Amino acid sequence: MDRVYVMQLVQSYQAGSMTRREFARRTAAALGSFAAANALLAACTPINPAPPAVVVTPTAAAGASTVPANLAEGTATYTGPDGEALSGYLARPQGGGAYPAVVVIQEWWGLNDHIRDVADRFAEAGYVALAPDLYHGVSTSEPNEARKLVMELDMAAAVEEIGSAVDFLLAQDDVTGDAVGVVGFCMGGRLALMAAQSLPNIATAIPFYGSPLTPGEAAAVTVPILGLYGGADAGIAENDVRAMESALQDAGTPVEIRVYAGAQHAFFNDTRAESYNAEAAADAWQRTLEWLAQYLG
Repeated sequence: MDRVYVMQLVQSYQAGSMTRREFARRTAAALGSFAAANALLAACTPINPAPPAVVVTPTAAAGASTVPANLAEGTATYTGPDGEALSGYLARPQGGGAYPAVVVIQEWWGLNDHIRDVADRFAEAGYVALAPDLYHGVSTSEPNEARKLVMELDMAAAVEEIGSAVDFLLAQDDVTGDAVGVVGFCMGGRLALMAAQSLPNIATAIPFYGSPLTPGEAAAVTVPILGLYGGADAGIAENDVRAMESALQDAGTPVEIRVYAGAQHAFFNDTRAESYNAEAAADAWQRTLEWLAQYLG
């Protein structure tokens, strides 16, 4: 049993950022027993009550150095597919007006500073951006812990939560249109593709080094796909990416795949020096903005 991980779950539940159901599921996996998880659940009293259905809480005071002057950002809380409270990081352009919206989906590390920074970058580019917290308050910088978290994640349930994030965005007064863009990284790249395959109100999906769909799965996708991959990614075979590309083309779905020679997995993550590739990242970001402008506005 990983005691540190269990304590993180307890803290997340007590802080109100994790539902009883999610706490019980993850704790049972860590303890190896639903009985033990239920006993721990009974002993835990949430410190904060569950938040209301829609709340946006600023994370820094106006003018604080951590918030760019042209952005408004904070924590959004909204209702999940089963009526539970979900949360995410929300960044929007400061001031009046309405903007298209983008869902930003985390890597296997969780909702961390890198993903918040990406959401801020989308807001600076003129988009309302929401990064849903799919680990419900838990994040890590350790690969073994990240591997455990992603193995415990119910991917189908995560797609449903992404759908709730889409619904939240489309209900906002400062969001235009009837569909949003979905951009995901690593694990989030795969989830972006799954969202494009199954969710309504998706205008386009942009997976950064996300495991590709099989040709059969790709045949069901009708929204435009921009795929951004590293040619030196040891975990994703370019042949599989090209097979997805061919299946999308055969289905008549707009698709563009860019494979950066020599770039590794996570080449866009500028917090990880071992994989970051500045040239590939800059080109991928420019392509992302051009793609969103074409298909989202």
